[in-house]
Amino acid sequence: MKVHHFNAGTMRPPGGRLIDGRGGFLHRAELVCHCLLIEAGEELVLVETGFGTPSLRSPRDWLGDRFVKRVAPRPRPGETAKEQVERLGFAVEDVRHIVLTHLDLDHAGGLADFPHATVHVYAEELRALRSPRDEAERARYRQVQFEHGPRWSAYSEHGEPWFGFEAVRELTGLPPEILLVPLSGHTRGHAGVAVDTADGWLLHAGDAYFFHGEVDPFRPHCPPLLARFEARVQTVAQPRVENRQRLRELARTGEVGIFSAHDPVELRRFTPPAE
Repeated sequence: MKVHHFNAGTMRPPGGRLIDGRGGFLHRAELVCHCLLIEAGEELVLVETGFGTPSLRSPRDWLGDRFVKRVAPRPRPGETAKEQVERLGFAVEDVRHIVLTHLDLDHAGGLADFPHATVHVYAEELRALRSPRDEAERARYRQVQFEHGPRWSAYSEHGEPWFGFEAVRELTGLPPEILLVPLSGHTRGHAGVAVDTADGWLLHAGDAYFFHGEVDPFRPHCPPLLARFEARVQTVAQPRVENRQRLRELARTGEVGIFSAHDPVELRRFTPPAE
């Protein structure tokens, strides 16, 4: 399977600086929406969708005032998942499946651009969308992003062991090389997406962590402002901490290429430099 990595949404939150992969400081905090496009036989599988095309017309209507104020999204023409799929030479209709780590607005915002695709997600995450437990959970999902009526394929958290994680499962209609990995914490139905490629396993860890230094197996670290933000937007604290530790232990083995949804340093590791 061939895997393409791209950014489908840039954010420039005020305050704080991020450390780059060489130990220096980036001039200003920058977050990305790290997506994958997987060529799986005759079909395409999209992992995450970023902001979506409607964010270009009206970021506040599509992403919400709170999100716009908090992280300063920068929707850009040419950066949507739809446009990048087309730039790679495919049609939107070729994307038959979308796998999401969770349903937050910066991950599910592009679903409406692929209305014909089957959307794979944990059932617990779908329950959080449909029946939020409190105001905080209600606020994190943008109902307008789901008004087109996605074709859901929902899964219970039961499956087989995988690299120290339990209940990893295959997905209906997809090759066995693509798996859902339970990583609850950021949301109660949060998942990782594992992909077995010719060069080894990849694990898209979504928002299980935000900064590459958090899974450094020898010197875990995170900028304080970003660490506080992570804690503020989590749903269940203990599972998030436990899953981050499991990811750190997995990183120590070197057997899986791990990356999160929003770290630009990690995205650059998987994308060739611009010519």
